[in-house]
Amino acid sequence: MSIQVQDLSKQYGVQYALDQVSFTVEKGQIVGLLGPNGAGKTTTMKIISGYMSTFGGEAHVNGMDVRSDPIELKKQIGYLPEHNPLYLDMYIREYLTFIARIYRLEAVNSKVDHIIERTGLTREQHKKIGSLSKGYRQRVGLAQAMIHDPSVLILDEPTSGLDPNQLVEIRQLIRDIATEKTIIFSSHIMQEVQALCERVLILNQGQLVADERTEVLERVLHKQRKIVVELTQSFEGNWSIEGIQEVLSLGHHRYGLVFGKTNIDPRLAIFDFVTRQGHKLLELREEKSSIEDVFQKLTT
Repeated sequence: MSIQVQDLSKQYGVQYALDQVSFTVEKGQIVGLLGPNGAGKTTTMKIISGYMSTFGGEAHVNGMDVRSDPIELKKQIGYLPEHNPLYLDMYIREYLTFIARIYRLEAVNSKVDHIIERTGLTREQHKKIGSLSKGYRQRVGLAQAMIHDPSVLILDEPTSGLDPNQLVEIRQLIRDIATEKTIIFSSHIMQEVQALCERVLILNQGQLVADERTEVLERVLHKQRKIVVELTQSFEGNWSIEGIQEVLSLGHHRYGLVFGKTNIDPRLAIFDFVTRQGHKLLELREEKSSIEDVFQKLTT
């Protein structure tokens, strides 16, 4: 087990940033950490990575108490904070060499060569960091977090502010990394979490309100099914179909039919019902739930 958190609490005055939060992350997992602003995501990451030592409860990384030996802990962890702190006047290779020497790595030049190639910085390695786009600065941040080959990566908003092309590049890079690391990944971009993470932790007001695999979270928390129907003309009667709970008018002869638990497929029942009423279907599709829907339900 890579990460184990038990009854984690952090208080600022009378306000709890974290309140009795517990979870574990297995080796090789990529886990999304979600929550609105002020939910406790960054506090959790700072505690796990050893940058915050005053808190209640326990946190272990690779069996090591995060308060027992902070120097040894940082050898196990790569941390990319939300505001990527880089020395803008340094060249990429110069900066990564500097970081490698801080970690007292052996064979510094070969380690720097490897991480530059791994993070796609080969063509840019002789540029100053200050001249790079945000996408490449994020790559440099990932490179400094990975250069000492940690087993755990903590990435706080690694895709924040990137354009669509940069998002694709960083997403693929994180996927590649995930084959051999344990990753906690924080983001406000729900599509990124859905695309990258196999499991999701959702914090709200300092409390853990969900901990589940991505596909299970979508399926279990949305017990209702919504079917969108478009007819050739308006339907004014009652939708007498088993399991129907609500009918939403979507305009232009379109309706959202919300179903609870039913023993039949709502789509077949809708087709049969509409046909019996003498109407014709132009559209019949199920509206899929998403991580964003679940997030809004749990945090508002």
